[in-house]
Amino acid sequence: MNELNTKIPTSGYKQKKWKGRYTILLLLWSGWLLSFLDRMVMSVSLPFIGHDLGIDKTVQGSIISAFFIGYALFQIPGGYLADKFGPRKVMAFAIIWWSMFTLFTGLIYVLPLMLLTRFMFGAGEGCFPASSWKTIATYFPAKERGRATAIQSSVNTLGPAISVIVAVAIIEWLGWRDVFIILSIPGFILGFFIYKFIRNNPTENRLIDANELQELAINNDNTVETVTNSSASLINVLKMPILWKLSLIWFLFDITFWGFTTWLPSYLLEARGLSLSKTGILAAIPFLFGALGTLVGGYFADKFAQKLKYVYGLTAFISGIFLFLMFQVENLQAAMVFQCVSALFMFIAFAIFWGMLMHMIPPAIMGKASSIVNFGGQVAGVLSPFIIGFLIDNANGGYNHAFLFMVIALISSAILTFFIKKMNI
Repeated sequence: MNELNTKIPTSGYKQKKWKGRYTILLLLWSGWLLSFLDRMVMSVSLPFIGHDLGIDKTVQGSIISAFFIGYALFQIPGGYLADKFGPRKVMAFAIIWWSMFTLFTGLIYVLPLMLLTRFMFGAGEGCFPASSWKTIATYFPAKERGRATAIQSSVNTLGPAISVIVAVAIIEWLGWRDVFIILSIPGFILGFFIYKFIRNNPTENRLIDANELQELAINNDNTVETVTNSSASLINVLKMPILWKLSLIWFLFDITFWGFTTWLPSYLLEARGLSLSKTGILAAIPFLFGALGTLVGGYFADKFAQKLKYVYGLTAFISGIFLFLMFQVENLQAAMVFQCVSALFMFIAFAIFWGMLMHMIPPAIMGKASSIVNFGGQVAGVLSPFIIGFLIDNANGGYNHAFLFMVIALISSAILTFFIKKMNI
């Protein structure tokens, strides 16, 4: 008999408006927000780091790539650890680890140590995603996972938007080094709270009452047995062809996503000739549209569970078209409109993709499977900033070739989605 069902009475409990799993989601959301703040302030700081260290755009791109090498390499180990030992300790340790190396980033004066520090920072952040997705699979009924994932993923838009504003303010006030020193502090606090309030098993968490446990028990795929133990080995999971198809789709999407988020501030500052303060404002606006897109995508993910590949393909394609229009126009206002529309549909596609995975992947292998797919995206994170920096340098500071590269990758991702035949594993 299901362990949840043996412990939970089915009646006699009053429903709460604020459920314990919402607190869990808030902690996960905070972890993701901090991870994006800590990584995205580098995008605003790059021109100043480049000036201080005397390095060109290609080498600046390699600093971003160093982070993604660490981030990519620790995706699958992080997923393995989440499935084997549970997500609680993995998440707490990861946040404290990357916060320590966020602090160190502000203290570096030579390029080799900067590359090493960003690699170690990436290693810490790389252990976090699979644990957070596994926690959602553990604490949320299947019918809510798409929206929960979308809410968690909203930081992919709010993070860049907030980081630009925060980084610009601190750089103008204190300098780029203090951005990293100041942002390291919240991570140590959040790591403690995640360890204190999250448990691997919902039945052991005092925040989760009997009604919530009953909701989980009703979902056949969301039992204590399936969410806390994995019978599938990593080798067996790696042999699933659908995961490699999804990894390729996510790789192509992230070529564009990381290129867009990493180089947008530099593009506005250098190609469009904006001041630092205007860059901070205008670079944040597309991500606010993206926040709306993430919530819309989460709604679609739960409503159109069996048709998500078509919705993803359409929205990713539309985003690519408007990204192309953005760098074709001379008028700044028109470029900003196209940029915002592209971001809106890009983040709808983002949320739909991960909602699609939440419906396709059983909770028992969520850590391993999601880390394999996300690994594909982080390989893109390694390559994209470096390649785009190279394209900019070889175009004498022009950004058109770089954005064309992103457009091709995004539209290719959209097209490949239509070749997925089965919507379950």
